[in-house]
Amino acid sequence: MTRRRTALVTAVAVAAGLALAGCSSSTGSTGSTGSTVDGKPDLKVSGAFMPEPVMDDMAAGFLTITNDSDVADRLTSVTSDIAGEVQIHETKNQKMREVTSFDIPADGALDLERGGNHMMFLKLKKKPHRGENVSVELHFEKAGPIKAELPVKEPTHNPEKH
Repeated sequence: MTRRRTALVTAVAVAAGLALAGCSSSTGSTGSTGSTVDGKPDLKVSGAFMPEPVMDDMAAGFLTITNDSDVADRLTSVTSDIAGEVQIHETKNQKMREVTSFDIPADGALDLERGGNHMMFLKLKKKPHRGENVSVELHFEKAGPIKAELPVKEPTHNPEKH
């Protein structure tokens, strides 16, 4: 009877250790199925840029946010030291309007691009010039804030989408 009890206690201890190890992974890490261990989306920013503004008081910004998890999220706001206010805009029927958030689907992406959804930097404190970088902080409903750099490109810059 003592051997069985020792074996049972050992098995329970090993199982508990494995369960705790599975709960202690880093933020945003994903398992082999693309599901997050910590329940947060796995977001990555790519293709970020700001065309050099032609006006002194406003600019636009573009980037792609990829979600490599099975947890959807929502971009709720953007902040930057360079602007008094940063708004997120959607474009429909060639008209833009401010929105309160953008959905980022599970295993999907949000494209902020010319002619479509984008960021508007208003009340610029300093006009950015080609070759500089503009720092932004993207705020998400679930993932928390993510910092990104937008290289300032020529005013007509429009990268090819793949």
